[in-house]
Amino acid sequence: MALSPRVMGIVNVTPDSFFPDSRTPTTLAAIERGRSLRVAGADVIDIGGESTRPGATLVSTDEEIARVVPVVAALAGEVVVSVDTSKPEVARATVAAGATIINDVTGELVELAGELGVGIVAMHSRGLPATTPEAPTSPDIVGEVVAFLEERAVRARSAGVPRLWLDPGIGFSKTADENWALLGHLGEIVTLAHGYGADVLVGTSRKRFLDTLTGTANVAERLEASLATATWAMACGVDLVRVHDVAATAQARDLLVGRRSEAVA
Repeated sequence: MALSPRVMGIVNVTPDSFFPDSRTPTTLAAIERGRSLRVAGADVIDIGGESTRPGATLVSTDEEIARVVPVVAALAGEVVVSVDTSKPEVARATVAAGATIINDVTGELVELAGELGVGIVAMHSRGLPATTPEAPTSPDIVGEVVAFLEERAVRARSAGVPRLWLDPGIGFSKTADENWALLGHLGEIVTLAHGYGADVLVGTSRKRFLDTLTGTANVAERLEASLATATWAMACGVDLVRVHDVAATAQARDLLVGRRSEAVA
């Protein structure tokens, strides 16, 4: 397990992200949420200007830049800022504004991150939920994801990326069973990543597959399952968890790390 896993807080500068409490449709609201998440314990603030939920309305590059750049510029001097985008132009604009991590849900911006000298989260996806909600199932989802992430790690090393996080893409065009299988094999993914000098990011927060555990179909009732899966991920050695509920997750992290330290002492 990482000595002290980090917590990434989510700021959605959107009107339609799947968890209503994370929506900040104005620049001021987004800046205020970012600052409140930092105070709550976020090590990184992830700012996104386009929802990737199933059925979401895609936005133009210019609109996405207009949404996120002012927020990045306001927060970059206060906390580590990541930009959640798959558009090269948005990545360039936000890095110029102070972002130091590109969180790319397609995993295709590795070379750009190397060019810009910033970190990148490279995620596995078989199409984004907004455009490909019903991706075909895989006979070996763990093998597929591990192979993809290894290929991205090799590309990142060749591109000179200074910091890499590999993300198995839980909840992205995968069935509930596939998501649970990936959670069950996080140790294998962590071993792969660390072998390449990379870290692992996992995001399960408030996602729909958790309903198979809770028996509900309400995003507002997924807090406990989100905390359980984030804690499991950190116990498996994951380095960064992406969450909506920062204070609760940071508390769970601190408890987990504290108990581990006591056991080692």
